[in-house]
Amino acid sequence: MLAAMGPRLRAARERSGATLTEVGRTTGISPSTLSRIETGRRGPTLEVFLRLAKAYGVSLDELAGTASVAAPVTASVAASVTVPGPDLRTPRRPGDDKTVLPLTRYVGGLHAHKHVLPAVDAPPARPRQVSHDGYEWLCVLYGRLWLALGDQDLVLGAGEVAEFDTRTAHGVANAGPGGPVEYLIMFGPQGERLRPRTGVSGAGRGPGPR
Repeated sequence: MLAAMGPRLRAARERSGATLTEVGRTTGISPSTLSRIETGRRGPTLEVFLRLAKAYGVSLDELAGTASVAAPVTASVAASVTVPGPDLRTPRRPGDDKTVLPLTRYVGGLHAHKHVLPAVDAPPARPRQVSHDGYEWLCVLYGRLWLALGDQDLVLGAGEVAEFDTRTAHGVANAGPGGPVEYLIMFGPQGERLRPRTGVSGAGRGPGPR
């Protein structure tokens, strides 16, 4: 159960729009410790668990995975939902609010999330960047996503994919204005990656012997 809390804690922090440094200042827990907890390399103590639950404004049941599961959220509904984060003593900027929907609940290996960034009325500032252990694969489903990756600035449209080592400073924002942005993330906390397979020759043929 402790190992499974890492992805939930990361999702809760992302919903709040806070960086590891900001959470560290609020809770007194070092960013390096928070990173190890989120990537499953360290289990949180009860004291740490309680501090983070309070900082993120969530219940212990939610973080432990024992809360009742909410009804599925459709993309159209999710696009209109924003999740305001707690006061982490850092000014919040337009576009910081977002919806994070965890798609996997198992321990270890790749984890999937769907993120929805709300619509913005004006071009945003350059996304705030963070870095941490792991590897990430990102696919835009709808809208235009601004990915600030190190010194690069990429604008990805629907159907476009990016993958990167998360030790490289990175951040995202709605490239708007024009509507919300929906995208999927596959995250490997220990550096796990997706493994593409080439298609078999002969479209429409079954898996039988050739």
